[in-house]
Amino acid sequence: MSITDADADAGRCTRITRRAVLLLATLAMVATMIGIGGPAAAAPSTHDTTMADSWTRTEDGPQKYSGVHIDWDVPIRMSDGIVLKANVYRPMDASGRVTTPIPTIVNMTPYTKLIYMLLESATAIPGLYDPIVDLMNRFDLFDLAGTPISAIGDQIRAISSGSARTISADPQLIKAGYAEVIVDVRGTGFSQGVWNGDGAREQQDVAEVARWAGNQPWSTKQIGTAGLSYGGISALQAAEQPNSPVKSVFAVVPGSDIIQDTIAPGGGFNAGFIPYWIMGIDTLKWLPDLRSIVTGTFDWKWLADRVSSPVTFFDTLLRALFTLDINNIPPDVNALIDPNKPFRQAIIGHPERIHAPTFVVGGWHDLFTNSEPDIINAIDLPDSKKKLLMGDWYHSTVGSGLGSTGRPPRVDVLQRAWFDKWLKGIDNGIDRYSPATLFQQGGAWTSAPSFPRPGMTYTRQYLTGTPSRTTGIVAFDGSITSRPPTGRADAVVSPGLSTVCSRDAAQGTAGMLGFIDGCAKDARVSEVAAATFTSAPVATSTAVSGPVSLHLNTKLETTDGYWTATLNDVAPDGQSTVVTSGQLTASLRKIDDSRSSRSANGDYTKPVPYISLADRQPVVPGRPTVLDIGFNPTDFVLQPGHRLRVDIFAANFPKSIMIPALMLKSQLRPQTIAIDPSAPSFINLPVSVPMR
Repeated sequence: MSITDADADAGRCTRITRRAVLLLATLAMVATMIGIGGPAAAAPSTHDTTMADSWTRTEDGPQKYSGVHIDWDVPIRMSDGIVLKANVYRPMDASGRVTTPIPTIVNMTPYTKLIYMLLESATAIPGLYDPIVDLMNRFDLFDLAGTPISAIGDQIRAISSGSARTISADPQLIKAGYAEVIVDVRGTGFSQGVWNGDGAREQQDVAEVARWAGNQPWSTKQIGTAGLSYGGISALQAAEQPNSPVKSVFAVVPGSDIIQDTIAPGGGFNAGFIPYWIMGIDTLKWLPDLRSIVTGTFDWKWLADRVSSPVTFFDTLLRALFTLDINNIPPDVNALIDPNKPFRQAIIGHPERIHAPTFVVGGWHDLFTNSEPDIINAIDLPDSKKKLLMGDWYHSTVGSGLGSTGRPPRVDVLQRAWFDKWLKGIDNGIDRYSPATLFQQGGAWTSAPSFPRPGMTYTRQYLTGTPSRTTGIVAFDGSITSRPPTGRADAVVSPGLSTVCSRDAAQGTAGMLGFIDGCAKDARVSEVAAATFTSAPVATSTAVSGPVSLHLNTKLETTDGYWTATLNDVAPDGQSTVVTSGQLTASLRKIDDSRSSRSANGDYTKPVPYISLADRQPVVPGRPTVLDIGFNPTDFVLQPGHRLRVDIFAANFPKSIMIPALMLKSQLRPQTIAIDPSAPSFINLPVSVPMR
């Protein structure tokens, strides 16, 4: 099949109308499943902006070749005999497909490359997609900041973020002289086998696919990996493999610690995303190759593999959710959750093994925020070969607003510039782009030499029982100060459903519940069930940058409970905006010090719990129990007159719930924060100036 610039000929108006519908429908469907497009503000450095303008002209301008040739469902046999299916995109000119060897980009997907093909077709519509993107970015259309429906604008602006062309094949990239190989991971799409969920065998597959691509006559052996979400994780995993052929990585909203990131944050199960995500993949994997049925080449091995595992992982999930005895965990469930078993060990990322130049795009409220900055910091390469861009986005709004005036360039522009540099050797300056491009929550887009920003000092901010008198209706009103409490108090919170209307609900559902500003951008509704602790207003701009932890002295009436906490920026008008959050199951509080970090004074900055039933420590009812709760890394600024607030809840549905076997232990009883001068609770905060 060929796609050329002549597509705009006869019948153009009718086709463009139909394609416009296809474009909007496809983008909406993929945005819901995988995640594209959130808000932004003002300016990176002048140097970065100048280079970005040049890269945008390169991506949007005329390319070397006029069209795209697609080889459908190319079989790639793995070392264990399983055959994966790939769509191979290569440039073509008037004489046909290009045979000159070119760099190759590999993108793995569990969502079936059929959907990716639809997305690529939508973004390749001549005279439609590119003008829409240009119009939206040039005039900042749908930037509804300051209105009650700003989140809806954030979602709409996904179309102009360029993320769609990093999920699937980018026609402009291909016409510039790249091959793209889009592959159904084993057990999904048209590929044989049983879905492995980013496990060891699947990681071996992506490395083997990369080697296969490098050995094709049309490849220069300059192999890059790219993708968004699952595809981004696979892109990193390919580069982590021994003797990896990968020369460059561009990963959008990837994770590196999937259990801690999103499956079981703090030991609670993500009920707002994981069941629907697994069910979606298990449904899509049954879509057959209709062309093979028509041509008589149907793959019966494909069907046998589907029958052998019709609902991969979903059956195990159901058994986990219906197991009520902690001492009777089914073997298949234990094989997935035990950190000493092969699956858990395999899905822990090892970015320290990556030696290829790597660019990571993430969001402060993404499903994988916990590990995105850590990926870049773990890679032992100079700043010229690793870059981080973090926006104020959910998983489903990554990239929204990029390309508009005063903001970083679109995601596809950055991807093109990155591969041009590291796969073609073009000196376009992206190696001199700022190491960290960060949206500073409460402020603007900024360029920084690193994340965390330099100049941060960790200080304790103590929780006290002194009323702040700054809240509406809450379960408890306390204060935050730089001095320990002088009196005792009990702050009691009870499990409830107020967190359904919260930023954590939006984050945990990949942004699907983020369209209501009154919930996602203002915590005052959810705070009715929270113990809140609020600081005095700051006198000067106060930056906070890095991981944050909460040292919490608690008491329970039972042997278990679930705690979640948020860190908020409170404006003078009372609006309480969550900037980061953390959670922990009380009995799973044992910390893995080998993976945790501490500040100079010995306090945890990033406590990492084992999340292991074997390391479970039941709480002694009525006895004080100290917890260290890690928050997602963050970057924000408190403007003069704003306050810092910590909200503490006894539940966090739908982002995370206790598994039923532990929930029964908790009896959903009230939980107490013990304010005690001899054992104070505090938040360990990386600040630019001292807070009082």
